[in-house]
Formats: sequence, structure tokens, C-alpha cells
Amino acid sequence: MISEHLAATEIRRVANFIDGQYYKSGPGTKTFELSYPATGKVNALVEEADAVAVDAAVMSARKAARGPWPKMDANTRAELLYKVAAGIEARFDEFLAAEIADTGKPVSLASHIDIPRGAANFRVFADIIRSASTEAFQSLSPKGDVLNYSLRKPKGVVGVICPWNLPLLLMTWKVAPALACGNAVVVKPSEETPSTATLLGEVMRDAGIPDGVYNVVHGFGGGSAGELVTQHPEVDAITFTGETRTGEQIMRAAAKGVRDVSLELGGKNPGVIFADCRFDDAVDAAVRSVFVNCGQVCLQTERLYVERPIFDRFVAAMKSRAEGLVAGDPWDKATTMGPMISHKQREKVLSYYAAAKTQGAEVITGGNVIEMPGEFAGGAWIQPTIWTGLPETSSVVREEIFGPCAHITPFDDAEEAAAMANATPYGLASMVWTENLTQAHKMAAEIESGICWVNSWFLRDLRTPFGGSKASGIGREGGLHSLEFYSELCNVCIQL
Repeated sequence: MISEHLAATEIRRVANFIDGQYYKSGPGTKTFELSYPATGKVNALVEEADAVAVDAAVMSARKAARGPWPKMDANTRAELLYKVAAGIEARFDEFLAAEIADTGKPVSLASHIDIPRGAANFRVFADIIRSASTEAFQSLSPKGDVLNYSLRKPKGVVGVICPWNLPLLLMTWKVAPALACGNAVVVKPSEETPSTATLLGEVMRDAGIPDGVYNVVHGFGGGSAGELVTQHPEVDAITFTGETRTGEQIMRAAAKGVRDVSLELGGKNPGVIFADCRFDDAVDAAVRSVFVNCGQVCLQTERLYVERPIFDRFVAAMKSRAEGLVAGDPWDKATTMGPMISHKQREKVLSYYAAAKTQGAEVITGGNVIEMPGEFAGGAWIQPTIWTGLPETSSVVREEIFGPCAHITPFDDAEEAAAMANATPYGLASMVWTENLTQAHKMAAEIESGICWVNSWFLRDLRTPFGGSKASGIGREGGLHSLEFYSELCNVCIQL
């Protein structure tokens, strides 16, 4: 079991998981270092999958996709997925330690969101596959009655390319419906966060999931495991969550063989706050949506538009709340602000902090690194930051930053707010706060985003469609919408 101490201080070895066991790497196997974001110290060596290892994983999945797994009835598969969920919960402390070791996120967040949702995803899709229906039509032809009905068939081998910000949650969000539909998967977790995907292999095996149904390969994108998975001819479909430029590269790879893709990509999400809002609730939601997980959430609100009568009050409240966040040991329950995933990501965010000053922003709070004491001095810490005063054409306002920061702009009417909210190439999520029901409905319809929260944020029913428009992605996940991607519908037409 990974102890709290081990998660932060000892060097672990993270192996690839193929065909129901840890892959036996050869003497020439490359490894790469993984650092604990809170201290910057190396805490793991990860085995990088080469072409031979990736091929072994894909062919293991291909064998499983032609075996008994897809032929099982939905009830049997659902029961096994329930066992996977129970296995995650039985090893909760290990998953928690592995997640914190990779991400540095506070225990208060990982223990209440990441690990519970990782388990819940399997139960949700187990229940959905049990109750999922397809269409049937009875009609007449010149020769008599005709019955048309649909069969839901698995696609085969699915390549699952995962991000680093919510490693277990977002990986299982894809793996659970893929397995529920009878597919086998090859998972390529982010090189920053490989541990929980690997540990899940043990849970899959112990739950009775057949060998080869779940495989994990580690490495990077281009020229490494990610590219090898997406280009492998035996991979039938690819699902990816991450930045838009990587999604474009995956689309190009998937074009060969005309394979399906599901892409949940970047965002520059707006929040529109009207003067008639429940003020304290709106501030609470805005603080969460800007700063949770150190701003490393695809649904994060980086642009806030506040109606002018409450603008100054709202900015002051955001400043106070941002300055009240507590950076510290991720294992301390009092910590409310963890580090960024890496120094590389911090440098990217700091470049926008510098650009904001250069472009004339008023820095309300933040704009620099956090100087931490003791062992945490080498971590990737950064200040929560708020700006005002920039034009909508500023790169800070237009480009996804993926850090704990937001720009706040006043507006005078709903038409102006909607125009500014939509002035972006992205369309993932949005947030509207108003007590005017008509105004809420109109804004939700007007804003170009895949999901619009009204008087809430990050409130998810896992049966509903989730995904982005414009440069924020292709396809929808959640409920039956996930099944539509992870299965093929076959129409059966019978002359009675």
C-alpha cells in the first residue's frame, strides 16, 4: 500500500499493464522521471512503452475484443463493473495516495471528487447498459409485415488518451462506458499522471475482467506511446480529452482507416453575472470555478462578465476570497490551494501573468509565484490571480491559460454580455447567474457552449450529454450519448 509518506518522498516504479499483468520490460526499456508537484522532488520512474509494448497491448485488446467479453450479456458485464467500483473503494487509500503523488492536489479535493467519481463512473454505466434500449419499427411492405430493429455492437479496440488534471475521474469516464458496451481498451494516461490508471489494472484483474480487456501503456504524445496508439491500425476508435492542438493531431491520425473520434478539448469559458443574482452564491461559484484544482479544469471560468451595478463589489469579493485560499501540504486538510502539475505548466501560466501586465491589465491580486517554506520551496506553486481592464482582443482574454486566474469585465445589458461570451473560438462550458427566469433561458440558448450552468457550477447528472462545440471538441459523453460512441448500431430488417 502506498503510504502518505511514500507518495511524497520515495521513488516508485510505474510499469505498463498489458494482458492482465505488469509488462515484463527488457533491459533496454526507457524510463522517465516523475516529480511530486508540491516539492519538485522525483518520486517515481515510469517505464515508457515502445512500439513493441504498444503493439502487445493493442493485440491483447484485439484478442479480448474477439473473445467472450463482447458476447457476455449486459447484465454480466454490469455485475463485473460493479465489482470494479467496489475494488476502487476497497483500495481507496492507495488510489488517493497515487493521485496526490502525481498531481499534488489537496486531499480535501481528491478524496471527495476524484476517487469517489472514479468508482461511481463504473456503477453509472453499468446501470445504463442494463437499461439501454434500441428502436424497433413494424411496418407494411407489398409482401406483408416488416420488422426493423437495432442491435448495439461494440466497436472493438478503443484507444483512450487521458489528461493529467483529473486523471482517474476522466479516464474512468471513458473506460467505463467502453467496457459496458463490450469493447477492450488501450489506455494512454498522461505522462504526468500514470499511477491511478496502472493501479486500476490490478483492480480490473481482481474483479474478474478478462485479460486484455484493459491495458495501460505509458509515455508521451508525438514519437511515443500516444502517437503509437492513435496510429495503430488495430485501434478501431479513439477518445481523447486534452488541448485542442493535440486533438487536431489525433483527428489526422484517425483519418487513416476512417476511425471514429470523440474529442473533449480546450475552453475559455465565460461566466455571466447579472445584478439581480444571489450575490454570495454567485461569488462562491465563481471562486470555485476559477481556482479549484489550481485552475487546472477544462470547465474552469477564465472570463467573468459582471453587470456594472455590482461590478466593483464583485471584484472586491473575488479579491478577498482569492487571498483567503490556503496553499500548503496537499495532505493537510486545511489546504485549499495545491500546486500546478509541473514547473513547465507554471511557466506557461506565468507567461500569461507577464503578458497581462504588458497589455495594461489592472492586477487585482496575485500575478506571481508563491514562495513556500521548507520542503515545498521547490514545488510548482503559483498565486491565484485576478485582472480587470483588458480589451476582449487581449491574448489573456482570448487564449486558454489553464491556471488559477480570471479576467473580470463589466457589461451593461444582456446582448453585450452574450456577444462577449461568444467572442471566442471555444465553446465548452458557461455559467449564468440571474434570478430572472426568462433572462436565464434566453442566455442559456444564446451562449455557444456545450453546457450552460444556471445559478450553479460543476453540477453534473452523469446521464446528460457533455462535450464542447467549436474548437472545444466533437461528440458528447454521458449516459446514452456515451453508448452512441462506444457502440455501433446495426439495423436488422426482417420480412415477416
